[in-house]
Amino acid sequence: MLLQDLGKITTFIFDIDGVLTNGEVMTSTSGELLRTFHIKDGYALQLAVKKGYRVCLISGGRGQAMQQRFEALGIPDIYLGVGDKVEVFNNYLTENKLCKEETLYMGDDIPDLQVMQLAGIATCPADACEDIKAISAYVSPFKGGKTAVRDILEKVLKLQGKWFDANPSAADASK
Repeated sequence: MLLQDLGKITTFIFDIDGVLTNGEVMTSTSGELLRTFHIKDGYALQLAVKKGYRVCLISGGRGQAMQQRFEALGIPDIYLGVGDKVEVFNNYLTENKLCKEETLYMGDDIPDLQVMQLAGIATCPADACEDIKAISAYVSPFKGGKTAVRDILEKVLKLQGKWFDANPSAADASK
């Protein structure tokens, strides 16, 4: 991955399970799948949105708690229960008049493989499956759900001079 490629990024697209979570789920008595998210990933996500980047989540998983978490961080483009990530990715690019070179996708497992091959830059957490690592331009040293998302967001925003927030709030990541 070349730094000049990171300089072109305007849009971040993330899988959720295994990227923003550690991939483990608990089941509540009502049958809802419960996940944990890292607060540092949340801070970086909301900052990217504030700084004018597009942030999009595409996941086969679903759940009201996930929807609420990401809406609270200001992420408008949340696609849950997705069967065909390539279709959603292509539609997203068309609807937003984006070229693939502007996009960075972070995934962790086989359902992300094809869409990652279409993105401008493919990235993954340290604990992604080997097939995903093989096609990634960048493998974060951090695991999914353990700040891999923060890692790549921080790299891009710092490179583009947009990392620091003049008026940060302690409440920004904990929404």
